Amino acid sequence: MLRQGFCDFWRIVQRTGHSYRRGSPLGTREQLILRLVVRSFIDTAGPVGSRTLAKKFPIGLSAASVRNVMRDLEELGYLRHPYTSAGRMPTQLGYREFVDELMDLPEISAVEKRLLKAKLDRLMGDSDELFRESSRLLSNMSNLLGVVLSPRISTGILERLDVVPLSAPNVMIVISVRSRLVKTIIYQTDVRIRRRDLNRVVAILNERLVGLRLAEIRRTYARRTRDIDDDRTGIVQLILNESAKLFADSVLGRVSHGSTQGLLTQPEFRESDEVRRLIEIIEDEGYVVELFEGRSGEDAARKGRARVRIGSESGERTADAYSVVTATYQVGESVGTVGILGPMRMDYERVIALVENMALLLDRPSLHAVA
Repeated sequence: MLRQGFCDFWRIVQRTGHSYRRGSPLGTREQLILRLVVRSFIDTAGPVGSRTLAKKFPIGLSAASVRNVMRDLEELGYLRHPYTSAGRMPTQLGYREFVDELMDLPEISAVEKRLLKAKLDRLMGDSDELFRESSRLLSNMSNLLGVVLSPRISTGILERLDVVPLSAPNVMIVISVRSRLVKTIIYQTDVRIRRRDLNRVVAILNERLVGLRLAEIRRTYARRTRDIDDDRTGIVQLILNESAKLFADSVLGRVSHGSTQGLLTQPEFRESDEVRRLIEIIEDEGYVVELFEGRSGEDAARKGRARVRIGSESGERTADAYSVVTATYQVGESVGTVGILGPMRMDYERVIALVENMALLLDRPSLHAVA
């Protein structure tokens, strides 16, 4: 199958007479050889030599010609020597060129699509198990680390705010957003709250806040409530003091990840230091959220489409030896993230296809969920 893909690629190049992808700064031969090196290295995890490529693939180039092209690609920063006498292997730039310009259209088989849908459809009433199973499937089908982040409640639209008196002096504030996501936090109060006063204040707050995104409420709550000067319950001020926590996302509990068993069989994890580094990443939920979701939520505009960050592109030094492929999904108005983490030497075509298909399957009008 791999050999057939190369042959198809080369036939297109020969027929058109120009670069296979016009967006690439590389010429026809450079694109072809880079593609061969990346795909061979992904398959074998070993440096790729010019003689191997010239013998294995019907590209009409001698070993010497291939070697010259590989030398040019090395000078341009797309390939490197792991050691003096070895063949070449892709650099981060080489992988980026492959993903952006040279790889085939990502897709998984119709059988795999049906399998994923059947497994997930059975779990739509249990969001926790749905996310756990989704991450397990991604891990099993890629032999890498599948991760699902539950939807960000801050991107949701407020459906109702409730305040429930508990045993004195505690109250529970309940934030309900469209798509049935719910956030609850218990606070202590210094005021003896009468039910009539509480009902009045809650009604005013709902009148002013329902229909707004939580992130907007967090930014504008003080302005929207500053004229409420006769609140005998203290709830208006309590919510103002705690708005950063109430209307923001909680990191803990959002991360579901699959087994690391397949990932740890990859050659990149032969050394104990690399295993320890991976474990440190996985155990830090806040770091995982930041790594997969980004600091600014820029993935939200790319719903369903994979974003590929290779090596240092993640912006996290601890993860600069890995690649992270993510896509967002939407539950009602709230946005979550699904993705796969693995070494830079990953099968990008398959990983992108898996992530995009999983994001599509998780994209739903609503879920029974507690955030």
